[in-house]
Amino acid sequence: MELAEGKQKFIEAWGRIGSEWGINRTMAQVHALLLISPDALTTEEVMDELNISRGNANMTLRDLINWGLVEKQHKPGERKEYFAADKDIWNVARQVAKERKKRELEPMLKVLKELSTVEGDQNDKAYATFNKSVTDINKLANNADRMIDTMLKAEESWFWGSVLKIFK
Repeated sequence: MELAEGKQKFIEAWGRIGSEWGINRTMAQVHALLLISPDALTTEEVMDELNISRGNANMTLRDLINWGLVEKQHKPGERKEYFAADKDIWNVARQVAKERKKRELEPMLKVLKELSTVEGDQNDKAYATFNKSVTDINKLANNADRMIDTMLKAEESWFWGSVLKIFK
């Protein structure tokens, strides 16, 4: 396989994986392109490489910056903006986990906390089922929250070593 074909395959695969991480396909593909580019790219270069519109490229690059996955760079003497991705995949994974926690887990924890205050008769089958489900989901969500916090604070080797010990 030639490098150009390998790059294209990686960009397509990262696009599919990204959608599983809560990032839209184009956003993941732009991120993939920046990950495998040795130098920062301009908006025009991103547009040309991925055959996307200026509006789509601008919006996607802004979203990647908001997610903390890409940074904007300026080169002395040039008016163009350049964009570069952090190439450390552990940092990328932690950043995605941090953003997903903020966007998905924290709002869910807030709702579960409210739902845990629902009152009812323990002898009522509907209330007992509701209460058990909310309590179990709340426990799972809080455990996931603690695990993500541990991941965000940990060094890569320590974290994976700890995870592997759990499964032994």
